[in-house]
Amino acid sequence: MEALAVRRVGLTIDQFLSDGSRGGQVHLEVSEAIIALAGAAGRIAALVRKGPLAGALGSDTGQNNVDGDVQKKLDVTANELIFDALTEASVRYFASEEEEAILTLDKKGKLAVAVDPLDGSSNIDVNISIGTIFSIYRASDDGATASFFRPGREQVAAGYFVYGPHTALVLTTGTGTQLFVLDPAEQKFKLADAQLRIVPTTSEFAINASNYRHWLDPVRTFIDDCLGGAEGPRGRDFNMRWVASLVAETHRIISRGGVFLYPADKRGRYANGRLRLIYEAAPIAFLVEQAGGAAIDGIDPILELVPSELHQRTPLIFGSADKVRRVQSYHTDPRFTRDASPLFNTRGLFSA
Repeated sequence: MEALAVRRVGLTIDQFLSDGSRGGQVHLEVSEAIIALAGAAGRIAALVRKGPLAGALGSDTGQNNVDGDVQKKLDVTANELIFDALTEASVRYFASEEEEAILTLDKKGKLAVAVDPLDGSSNIDVNISIGTIFSIYRASDDGATASFFRPGREQVAAGYFVYGPHTALVLTTGTGTQLFVLDPAEQKFKLADAQLRIVPTTSEFAINASNYRHWLDPVRTFIDDCLGGAEGPRGRDFNMRWVASLVAETHRIISRGGVFLYPADKRGRYANGRLRLIYEAAPIAFLVEQAGGAAIDGIDPILELVPSELHQRTPLIFGSADKVRRVQSYHTDPRFTRDASPLFNTRGLFSA
């Protein structure tokens, strides 16, 4: 199997999706949707590469999306490019972070596609990697909401595009996780790694530490123990990372392991987490599990959750399997309950 994977490196995305040797040929309509998304991503990547030469892509439009986030110019443009591309595929229902409701594209379409058109858009003007996340389901005959309000395990494909030093696509159709890179000479996505695997254990974690005072005890204790280093209860040193772009964080973890935490906290707006279940957490969880990692909301697997709202939020913890299981233990095992660590008190690590 490994030798076969090496031989297939360099296949275009079209060739890969039609390759029966990959462990089950992808259905035509799913392939068409992925190829349409790849075309839109190529156009978005071209805009990102131009940076300020393409205009003020990171400027506010003066409008908020349905979730209350200020829309950037590139948010709107990316959404339009993806919408237009999917009208050429067999897509019945389209859901987006930038749309208030589910849209019907083709009443005879076979698929339901949900997207975060431009993840990490606050980073547009500082030249940090941003991306596009997508999730694909079979359209349900019971209607639009039934097509998306279902467990994430029913996804038939998911992926993200990351617009960084190179443009990459990380994809799963349920038979492992693959990496494609946009060849700038041919403007085609080509297979670079057919068997992405998240290393089972590492010494990196990603979290926004400025929210420490708002975290619930299990998360605070887990981070305290990591920051205790070799002299603390974990008996080893850890490094913290934080990019504030879900796609960039995911790409680092898939590439070299670690654990990402965006937990629920004590603030009212974040009581149910911050990230959206349908078009952020579920597709990322599908990719991560297919690469040998794990994804939970703190206790339950993300892919078991059933949304009841289009823009429903969820806590999201994912990455190397042993790290995710440990975070879960801090939520469920009383042995991990302890008094607050002095690390963040008056003489703490982050004190003046």
